[in-house]
Amino acid sequence: MLTGLRVVEFEGLGPAPFAAMMLAEMGAEVVVIHRPGPGSPVAGDRNLLDRGKRSIVLDLKDAADIAVARALVARSDALVEGYRPGVMER
Repeated sequence: MLTGLRVVEFEGLGPAPFAAMMLAEMGAEVVVIHRPGPGSPVAGDRNLLDRGKRSIVLDLKDAADIAVARALVARSDALVEGYRPGVMER
């Protein structure tokens, strides 16, 4: 149904991870950007809401990782994030 649609999800709380999981289940290619540190996928903690998604760990306080995130978003059709207003602008 959504085959060929590219979605970037910024790891967060609330309905965003669930919405992105549903998009992945409908065939979209979803890449979730995780924060480094405890709870990241590289630490072994897998979230059930990440099923069907590809993952990348980026430190969004690092200029090089910010550039990678921007490149991912530029190549995507949609962005899913659940941050409070103003966070993404930073």
